[in-house]
Amino acid sequence: MTHPLSGVRILELGQIIAGTYGSQVLTDLGAEVIKIETPEGDLGRIPSVAPYRGVSALFLTFNRNKKSVVINLKSEAGRELFYGLVKQSDVVIDNFRAGVLERLKVDYPTLSAINPRIIQCSVTGFGGDGAYKDFPALDLVIQAIGGYLSITGEPGRPPARVGIPLADLSGGIFSCEAVLAALYQRERTGKGSRVETSMFDGMLNLLSYMATHYLTAGDVPTPQGTAHEFTVPWQAFAAKDGYLVIATRQENFWKKLCVVLEHPELADDPRFATNPKRLEHREAIVPLLENILRQRTVKAWLDKLYAAEVPAAPVNDLAGAFNEPPVGEREMIVEYEHPQVGRVRLPGNPIKFEGMGKTISNPAPLLGQHTDSVLQDLLSLPAARIAQLRADGVVK
Repeated sequence: MTHPLSGVRILELGQIIAGTYGSQVLTDLGAEVIKIETPEGDLGRIPSVAPYRGVSALFLTFNRNKKSVVINLKSEAGRELFYGLVKQSDVVIDNFRAGVLERLKVDYPTLSAINPRIIQCSVTGFGGDGAYKDFPALDLVIQAIGGYLSITGEPGRPPARVGIPLADLSGGIFSCEAVLAALYQRERTGKGSRVETSMFDGMLNLLSYMATHYLTAGDVPTPQGTAHEFTVPWQAFAAKDGYLVIATRQENFWKKLCVVLEHPELADDPRFATNPKRLEHREAIVPLLENILRQRTVKAWLDKLYAAEVPAAPVNDLAGAFNEPPVGEREMIVEYEHPQVGRVRLPGNPIKFEGMGKTISNPAPLLGQHTDSVLQDLLSLPAARIAQLRADGVVK
């Protein structure tokens, strides 16, 4: 089986994470992604961002498998080159601020006139129009205004952000979905389309059942730490040498847990017999469990919990997480050799097509690494013409 998106060509005008993650996922499925960069390059290249041997680890992560072509879209000659690539491509992805597409003359009406089958996907902060269209859409800003800082962290402590740039990543996740849906629609209609997703919209959507509960019942959630608003016990507990989590969603798990803890009487205590009762008496049951669990090591408890089929896990750091058996079983570490920093190891593709084979893993490109080859192969430009464009500052 070939990769399912083999033959799909994407022009990426995206930067940093929100405009790059979605197309990186698509390269894992076989899409060719040509990254159109300014002469200064993607802001994600700034080496102070997750620095590693003078290079940004952020860029190394989100630009695997891509080609880099430097074109100055502010010049008329540069736009003509870009238009030529649009004629031979399927998708254009960007995460520009409102109005930039129009100023650069790469908006959808312009591109669809050149190629009626082109799909343009824009990742915005708060939408392309409206009251917040010009707001800076940094991950922390979106997490804050989207309500995440109000529900993350420990009760009574200062606000805490989600430990990964979830708002930025949401832009990539939903743009990837949008592109796949648009490609499928084009198969039925023969026409391209304009599609937009915003990071703020994505984060509101990911609030999922918590948002439904608030919008329907009016209850405003508060930080719970690792605990659960509606289930007890469901949280991290300290053992003798570390932490583990226990999650007893069903009553049968609670009863099994009491046996594992060698305190079966807790299951029969009227205060703790059902989850609603345990919620009511959370302040009584949690300290009891904490005292019991501190008596043994994490491994000792997990051996007993796993044997009893009680949902539980160690609280891993990344070293622990990437040493779990599914990582190797499911090829969730890929690597490539980068010409500046050497071997780079990074997370693999979570989407597994039967028969697709190993994840494609080519190095994140150097700035402008593929300018000449792409212009020669796709636009049939002779070397002399490319040299003149370079001398004129149109390409790099």
